[in-house]
Amino acid sequence: MGDRPFSFYPPVVGVEHNEWLYKQATWSEILVTNTKTNMEVWVPRRFLGELSKVDEPVMIVGLKRELEYRAGSLWPFERRVIEMPKAVNDYARPPVSETPAPPTRLQEMRASEGAESRIGKMMAIAMAVMLAITFAVVSFYRSKNDPTNVEFVGIEQKALNLKATDDYHAVVRLLGPPREDRFREGAGELQYRLLGYPDQGIYIVLMGLERDKARYIGALDKNWKPVHSVDLPGHGNTRAMLNKLPKF
Repeated sequence: MGDRPFSFYPPVVGVEHNEWLYKQATWSEILVTNTKTNMEVWVPRRFLGELSKVDEPVMIVGLKRELEYRAGSLWPFERRVIEMPKAVNDYARPPVSETPAPPTRLQEMRASEGAESRIGKMMAIAMAVMLAITFAVVSFYRSKNDPTNVEFVGIEQKALNLKATDDYHAVVRLLGPPREDRFREGAGELQYRLLGYPDQGIYIVLMGLERDKARYIGALDKNWKPVHSVDLPGHGNTRAMLNKLPKF
C-alpha cells in the first residue's frame, strides 16, 4: 500500500471522514491514521478482507464485517433492538380462579357431534383445494406445451461499453450529454453522481471521493434495478453496491 490513501468498505461507524493512511503492522493488527483528524487506530487483521488493485476513484480495503469506533478502538458493530416500554395502564391480569361447572351428558354429545361435523367439513375443504391445485397444474403444463399459446416476453439487456476507470467525459463520448445530472453524498463522504438518459431508459452511476473524479460503477433502469455493473479488481463486482444504493 505504501503511502497511498485508502477507504474502508463498509465505512467505520462513528468516523465521518473515510480516508486513511497505513502506518505500521504487527502479526495481529495494523495501525492506520485518519487523513483529516490524524486519529490513529489499530485494526485487527481478522476483520480485514481483500484489497483493490486499482486506486481509481479510490483504493478500497474491504472489511469482513461492519466495525464501530468506540472508546479508542474498533469493535464489531451490533444493531440492537430496543424494547418498547409498557403502557401506563398495562398490567398483568390475574387468572380467574372460578372452576367451571362440568358439562352435562347432552352438552358432551352435542360437542362430539359438532367436532365430527367440523372435521368432516375440513376434510371436504382440503380435498377441494387439492383438486383445484391439481387442475391448475395440469392446465398450466398443457398451456406450456400448446404451440398456439406461446407468448414472447422482451427482456431488457444493456451491453454498455463502459469500464470502472471511465469518468463523466467517457460517458458523454459514448452516450452523449445526459438530460439529468445530480449528486448524492454517501457514507464516509463518498460522492454519487447520477446521469439520466430517459430516452434510453437508463441512469449511469459514478462514484468517488470528489465529484470531478467520480468513476463509473454501473447503470440502473427506470425502476432503479441494476442493468449493468463492472468488476473491481480484488474487490468483486459492483452489483451488490448498486442493489443497496438508495434512490435519489
